[in-house]
Amino acid sequence: MPSPTEITVAQLSRLIGTPKVPVLIDVCLDEDFNDDPRLIPGAFRYPFQEMASLASTIAGKRVVVICHKGQKLSQGAAAILRDHGIAAETLEGGKVAWRKAGEPMIPVAALPKRNADGRTVWVTRQRPKIDRVACPWLIRRFVDPNAQFLFVSPAEVLNVADRFEATPFDVEGVFWSHRGEHCSFDVMMDEFALVTEPLQRLALIVRGADTNRHDLAPESAGLLAASLGLSRMYRDDLEQLEAGMLLYDSFYRWARDAVDERHDWPPSLKRS
Repeated sequence: MPSPTEITVAQLSRLIGTPKVPVLIDVCLDEDFNDDPRLIPGAFRYPFQEMASLASTIAGKRVVVICHKGQKLSQGAAAILRDHGIAAETLEGGKVAWRKAGEPMIPVAALPKRNADGRTVWVTRQRPKIDRVACPWLIRRFVDPNAQFLFVSPAEVLNVADRFEATPFDVEGVFWSHRGEHCSFDVMMDEFALVTEPLQRLALIVRGADTNRHDLAPESAGLLAASLGLSRMYRDDLEQLEAGMLLYDSFYRWARDAVDERHDWPPSLKRS
């Protein structure tokens, strides 16, 4: 049984990919991290010796500190955060337990460079529809919760990427874009090693909507309709993205928890 200041692998796994995921801080020693240079989805690395300096930026947030085995480094760092008034827990068993449970981990080699504020910066075409909302959702929920997205005119995407050190996506001729029959969402899911059953189910829906192949999943037509509706409701691309986050949160929770549920009429009434 975990202590009151620990969270189990199963408990954390249920939170990842949802808006309620805690701030995840990896404090592994370099030698341990270099033996397996991967992160739990959404986590970022931070030196355990400097934990107090991080407290002001995560004030008011729930935090999970992660080390190799869930022992001295994470427990000490979490205790320091709690001394600063932050609700900090540790991952029971650390990354060893997470890996043993077969949970997804993101290779750091796949992550773009972070800016001075510690954020990844991405740029794509303005007026997003499917992929250009689905990909930011995947990044914010599983890769970098603080990622910055720049929406610019199509002709300027690569120029902005160059001048602002941003990573271009969902435009022709760049790494993070369509490959064969796969859309940009598929590519990101594969490159970040986020190949889970719920995300694979969601990826099929996104691919069908984005490539006009509604035969791939019956939900694709509905995603396209909702996405086009959002594009007409919002003039500001960032406001549309925020609204779209809820849409993809809903599809993800359906893909994870509710695919077998049906809604029929008339409802069945149980007799007492």
